[in-house]
Amino acid sequence: MNDAKIRLRYLGQTVRVLFPGHGSPQPYSLLPHALLPRRLAPRRWWHAALGPRVMVPVEGSISAYLGDVFGVRVETVLHVRPARRANRKPILEAHTKSGLIAFVKIGDTPRAQELIANEARALQRLADLPLKTVQPPTVLHHALWRDLSVLALSPLPVTGRGRVPATLLGRAVKEIAATGGTEHAWHGDLSPWNICPSADGRLLVWDWERYETGVPYGFDALHHLFQRALRRMDAPTAARACLAQAVGVLAPLGLSSAVARQTALFYLIALADRHAADGHEPLGSPSTWLNPLVDSQELLT
Repeated sequence: MNDAKIRLRYLGQTVRVLFPGHGSPQPYSLLPHALLPRRLAPRRWWHAALGPRVMVPVEGSISAYLGDVFGVRVETVLHVRPARRANRKPILEAHTKSGLIAFVKIGDTPRAQELIANEARALQRLADLPLKTVQPPTVLHHALWRDLSVLALSPLPVTGRGRVPATLLGRAVKEIAATGGTEHAWHGDLSPWNICPSADGRLLVWDWERYETGVPYGFDALHHLFQRALRRMDAPTAARACLAQAVGVLAPLGLSSAVARQTALFYLIALADRHAADGHEPLGSPSTWLNPLVDSQELLT
């Protein structure tokens, strides 16, 4: 089954959950095209050439609920998510006449609800700290609706996307770790697609679902390195690159060469444990990408 069919099937399931009403349906459009579905948005006149309309009941829907929450009429844009993800969940943009007011995550499975609850706790913790480098979103609303978790977050002022300077990333890693006090904290998914430089010189950081304290210092820097490597190479090669480059990446954090290599191995093992707990192995079996690397290091010690 191709990606478009997988997305459309998951979209159908999601629409039935989030738009369960029986009132007069309103027209929506699949964007950028029905054959390449990425968003389900309220239909506009200029969508006519992009594909057929999709009729969606709005009365009693998540859109109506968010309207009650924010006290203003809300239109939602639903992101058509890939189905092959352990932490998949519906993501919505909430719009008013004034523009985008929130990104909304919906916990529609027990695992998604756990992640959303963890993100809400993390962001509430960060809101009480005097952060200078990192700018996370703000929790606008967190509650249950029809037994689904609803987490509405403030939009971050993204003006463009570009590679994050190493110095800015380093400052962000240090500041995030410091939020855990003596225990060290990590964002948990400081991937290139979850961060962006801001106009005022700070680092915009979203998706705090995996925030955790009590981890080795430097995990965030290694995760960023590993995820960038995975864009260019297979998992076994990326894991070797992560270990090989760990010394240079972690030296600015004050870690010695030996500690840096050890931290890289701990990080890769922790990531494999996460995938196992999620019941999803996007990198394949650890026996192919992790175990040979760990075994080779044991032979050297």
